[in-house]
Amino acid sequence: MTGSQGSDIGCDVDRDGKKHSVHWFRKGLRLHDNPSLRVGLAGATTFRCVFVLDPWFAGSTNVSINKWRFLLQCLDDLDRSLRQLDSRLFVIRGQPADALPKLFKEWGTTSLTFEEDPEPYGRVRDENITTLCKELDISVIQKVSHTLYKLDEIIEKNGGKPPLTYHQFQNVIAQMDPPEYPAPTVTAACIGKAYTPLKDDHDDVFGVPTLEELGFDTEGLMAPVWVGGESEALARLGRHLERKAWVASFGRPKMTPQSLLPSQTGLSPYLRFGCLSTRLFYYQLTDLYKKIKKTIPPLSLHGQLLWREFFYCAATKNPNFDRMHGNPICVQIPWDKNVEALAKWANGQTGFPWIDAIMTQLREEGWIHHLARHAVACFLTRGDLWISWEEGMKVFDELLLDADWSINAGMWMWLSCSSFFQQFFHCYCPVRFGRKADPNGDYIRRYLPVLKNFPTRYIHEPWNAPLSVQRAAKCIVGQEYSLPMVNHSKSARINFERMRQVYQQLSKYRVNETLCQDAIKEELYEHKTSTL
Repeated sequence: MTGSQGSDIGCDVDRDGKKHSVHWFRKGLRLHDNPSLRVGLAGATTFRCVFVLDPWFAGSTNVSINKWRFLLQCLDDLDRSLRQLDSRLFVIRGQPADALPKLFKEWGTTSLTFEEDPEPYGRVRDENITTLCKELDISVIQKVSHTLYKLDEIIEKNGGKPPLTYHQFQNVIAQMDPPEYPAPTVTAACIGKAYTPLKDDHDDVFGVPTLEELGFDTEGLMAPVWVGGESEALARLGRHLERKAWVASFGRPKMTPQSLLPSQTGLSPYLRFGCLSTRLFYYQLTDLYKKIKKTIPPLSLHGQLLWREFFYCAATKNPNFDRMHGNPICVQIPWDKNVEALAKWANGQTGFPWIDAIMTQLREEGWIHHLARHAVACFLTRGDLWISWEEGMKVFDELLLDADWSINAGMWMWLSCSSFFQQFFHCYCPVRFGRKADPNGDYIRRYLPVLKNFPTRYIHEPWNAPLSVQRAAKCIVGQEYSLPMVNHSKSARINFERMRQVYQQLSKYRVNETLCQDAIKEELYEHKTSTL
């Protein structure tokens, strides 16, 4: 049933020998590189493309308006593309296990296809649907296209366990065939004589809803910085690949004040929702580099995609990957619980302008630079507040457009030194790091206009400005802007000692000692999926 080849369960034709196919979109919201959709179309008499609106990803109770808007834009774009093929998208409300079987009976469905979901939640959901389809004598085929590799094969090659260091992961995939090439885009020729039965009330029953219809108050909503959909994803990929000089010299990511802002070539949200195929990106990078350098691309060029794959692989058989307890790869750290402090961090009210500007950008736009993520994650966990990475992960899951379940949890474990990375003495100062990244304070002024009149000398630590300067800036610290919620130097020293004690105890039992010997180097610490 699983795998890049897929297998049949049930029969894919009815008694008259006709195939009535349904393709179920979840991630993979695209027509390019969609091998499962192509299989469903092969020999079909009728076909329908469906999306089940609830639940649309694992384990989340809170989804920000930006994230919902991005999803709805993806669905609108997909519906437009299907219209060009004389078809439509069927958006269905409800739980898949309840809604889909009823429609399958009504439509006389004989074949169901979908993209393989490697995450634990998705696997359980898909097993349940497959069981229901078996009872209805409906064939089920799923194919790998959200990841570069079939993750079960990586685990199998590694002795039945996921590789837990990046170096180990690289060694395993070096022994494997390259990723499959992306499947050709679905076109009218691919559809052939198959057609989609449509009714006049399609928009009323199966149309893509608006934010207002979902109950959101859109008054005062800012224009989207990131527009969802396959069309936008492919346009961005084109711009991304035009940066030939950048591609040719790709190395360690550098942070500049400009890079803190969203780029027109940024791709990470599109990879997360599957508007852009990882395999298409992988091979277009490969081809472009060959043209420029006439040699194989450096690992760093594909590194962002491979880090994504690494975290997916680590999570695929671990249902507790997103929590500390019951997670065999996670260091058990006695974090504090502090609801008030967590809320200040999440709402950009810590009193540290660099941290607050980042969290404000996240809430307003749904994206932040990868090193900005490092800064706020370190501040919340081992750097300043000593609050569990799970709490930060939930906030990112709500707000961050590119927050995959696997990657989000993996990154938070990494940055809190709970797994994969143990260099806990490396701590980001919320003032010094901010000043290095944003020396003139332009980023802070953009997202914290209350501080816009502060001179550059004080913009990163306005509490040190004389009262006369604060008055001239029309912002008294402690009134119009918060005082720092902690003394960073003191908190960092205390928390460093806490981490040292945790790791001292671990070393007695040699627990997790080899998890990330390859990733101690700072250069690997700064290579993450979110730079795309």
